[in-house]
Amino acid sequence: MTVPVSLQRKVNAGAVALILVAVTWAVSIGEAGPPSVTMTVTATAYNSLHGQGYGKDHALAAWGDRLKPGMQAIAVSRDLIPLGLGHNAQLQIEGLPGVWVVKDKMHRRWKKKIDIYMGEDIDAAREWGKRKVTITFAAPKDADQ
Repeated sequence: MTVPVSLQRKVNAGAVALILVAVTWAVSIGEAGPPSVTMTVTATAYNSLHGQGYGKDHALAAWGDRLKPGMQAIAVSRDLIPLGLGHNAQLQIEGLPGVWVVKDKMHRRWKKKIDIYMGEDIDAAREWGKRKVTITFAAPKDADQ
């Protein structure tokens, strides 16, 4: 059985559907966030032990954070900071699970490099060694926003 539907109801239904599509699209754009950046860097590892790091407190990071074993933290070379890897920036590291957080910065002499914090596990840091990895992180917001 078919029920006749007036032309006006069809137009109203079409308009409502179009409005819902437009609103859904507008909301999705607002939630998209900044685009992601993917790049290859050199990755080494470090520990919070005597002889590794600057100063007497080897668990104190450059921005004042206290590093604790088990944290998924990294140090970055200073050239990566303006690219979006400043203090507390989150990133993913190829080959390592989860989200890592920038908590430390390296000496100015290093370029395109990250240092992965491995707590007090010297063997894990030595096993990691030095390798190239791909990292992914959010691009910085434009200064005019």
